[in-house]
Amino acid sequence: MPVAVDETYKPSEDEPFMNERQKEYFRRKLLAWKEDILRESRETLAALQNENENHPDIADRASSETDRAIELRARDRQRKLIAKIEAALDRIEEGSYGYCEETGEPISLKRLDARPIATLSIEAQERHERRERVYRDD
Repeated sequence: MPVAVDETYKPSEDEPFMNERQKEYFRRKLLAWKEDILRESRETLAALQNENENHPDIADRASSETDRAIELRARDRQRKLIAKIEAALDRIEEGSYGYCEETGEPISLKRLDARPIATLSIEAQERHERRERVYRDD
């Protein structure tokens, strides 16, 4: 049963971590983010369909195709982001949302507010990025 969370509510360190209000706050935030992405996708698709004109000038055609390729790459990134949002919503349902996948420790509320799909604490994320850099530099 969803808990009432008004528009002014912000999760606080003064309350129990991942209580029902916090879960509902993040669930709403994730759903709103997902809806924004889907709306932008629909708008992009409509714009791409409307722009399906044949440009007689080769420079105009090249520019249009470059713009289309950039837009499609952005949409692909957003498709992957939607999958991460869905995974975060699933974690809220199963009760593991807000906890670091690596350490099991709570992820800071500030981090979750800024990046609601976060699965690692800042410390674990930094370790992960350092390991990535080491392997990339080899």
